Amino acid sequence: MIELAIISLRLLQYTGAAILFGSSLFFLYAPAGPTSPSLDRATRRLLTTGAAILAVAALLAIAFQASLFTGSLAGGFSFEAVGSVISFMSFGKAAVVRAVAAGAALLLLVTLPLSRATLVATGGLGAIAAASLAWMGHAAASESWVHLVADAFHAWAAALWIGALFGFLPLLRSADGPHDIVQLETALARFSALGVPLVLVLVLSGLVNGWFLTGLEGIARLPFTPYGQLLLLKLAAFAAMLILAGINRYYLTPALAKRQLPGTVTSLRRTIVIETVLGLAVLALVAWLGTLEPLP
Repeated sequence: MIELAIISLRLLQYTGAAILFGSSLFFLYAPAGPTSPSLDRATRRLLTTGAAILAVAALLAIAFQASLFTGSLAGGFSFEAVGSVISFMSFGKAAVVRAVAAGAALLLLVTLPLSRATLVATGGLGAIAAASLAWMGHAAASESWVHLVADAFHAWAAALWIGALFGFLPLLRSADGPHDIVQLETALARFSALGVPLVLVLVLSGLVNGWFLTGLEGIARLPFTPYGQLLLLKLAAFAAMLILAGINRYYLTPALAKRQLPGTVTSLRRTIVIETVLGLAVLALVAWLGTLEPLP
């Protein structure tokens, strides 16, 4: 039960960081001109939810990690056990950083108007939280700073992609009038421009992480291990996301530009929802992978 809770809390932290970082930046670069009050309200709700999820999950993760050491759920919630995880583990310190960053973003979102300055601040705090995720995986045990940096870039790129998918959802939900369609078309074009760089960063940083975890000699053994089998599932989900992103970029976005409505908007809603679900599946698999040894 404790192990399942740890995997679930890891997933919630990945998701919260993706929303806080990726969605904040999405609403900075994607919309064309002023946004509607309804979209602003939806944006605030999305970012507030992401920050709250991240803050609570990061704090609970410390207690559940302590539970693994004490051997009981109740023991992990003691001040002594929690203090030990924070004091002696990089995992604990990074979780505190995430919780503080998320808490600060939550405070900004509930007290300040939703302006570009607020989004810059929440995006910056989200970037700190996303980078700290590197200390929640295998890179934390590595003796190489290159491994940690690669893992941080991997987390940033994934958060930008998945956070943008969450950002598209309120845009698609309100895409009815001419101004809404222009907003959606512009957002698709601007996000598409980031697509190739994000994929390159994900692939290159993934290769670096793989090199440190298994090396060339371990690749042949991976498919016969639980870690390798989950990794193959993750790569399959990632490939499916790439296919859907290609459909959106090369087929549906041009159709939207030609005002082939309303079927195009309906198709975009369907593909982006599926892509978002696949993104969450990838995060769930990453959360599980982080608890396994690559080559036991």
